[in-house]
Amino acid sequence: MPFIKVNPKQARRFVQATGKLAKTDRVYCEMLAKMGAALQLMPKAGNAENLYDLRDVLAARRAPIKDRTAAKVRNATVTPALVKRQLERHLSQTESDIVKIDAAMLEMTRQDKRMSERLEVMSSIPRIGETTALIVLVEMPEIGTLDSKQVDSLAGCAPMSQRSGKWQGKARILGGCQNLGHAVFMPALVTIRFNAELKAKYDQLIAAEKEKKSPSRRYCESCLSSKTHSCAINESGAKNGVDRDGYSGPCCTMS
Repeated sequence: MPFIKVNPKQARRFVQATGKLAKTDRVYCEMLAKMGAALQLMPKAGNAENLYDLRDVLAARRAPIKDRTAAKVRNATVTPALVKRQLERHLSQTESDIVKIDAAMLEMTRQDKRMSERLEVMSSIPRIGETTALIVLVEMPEIGTLDSKQVDSLAGCAPMSQRSGKWQGKARILGGCQNLGHAVFMPALVTIRFNAELKAKYDQLIAAEKEKKSPSRRYCESCLSSKTHSCAINESGAKNGVDRDGYSGPCCTMS
């Protein structure tokens, strides 16, 4: 069913702002209805039926990924032949487990028509593979129904300004989905390297902030917001005029 999802702290603060001190079901039903009307919150389409199963499988995938990284680091420095053989055997088993999990996630995604169509659109983005597309769709099923700023904030890529009067603090990234940020970080770096237009934008961020990691983190939004296919994924999962470079037309102009 269509529903609206809000931060519970935000809902609580709204109730407090109205001066209501009582906390009952009746009071909160009334306040939530007023909050939805005041903030013009719109219900979102329902998610895939197997979304929570996909999230469980994705969570199970993180363990062998960490094991593989640790085993590769140890294998590069260890010298005893016995230990090397054990590490190589462990690496082989871990790789096999990851391949099986990826195949299971792909099969589960194809069982839902809308999810499968969205996966096709996401994986058609230059430098975005099926695995990254799967992670994005599972961790952020709202993509395609939000504007670019909402997507950036939900992904943890949007810097929050700190200003009060003449004082101006350093903008910092707050909240967001850490796993989603990890998934799109490397594709963002590849995009920066091979896409001349986005590389120029990245160089502007470097010149302005004097730090390489912060713009790189912020530039993860290139893989999620209107510069790529989030604008091309509508609620039916159809493509909206994607061009040969993998971008749409007017909706994908540089902001």
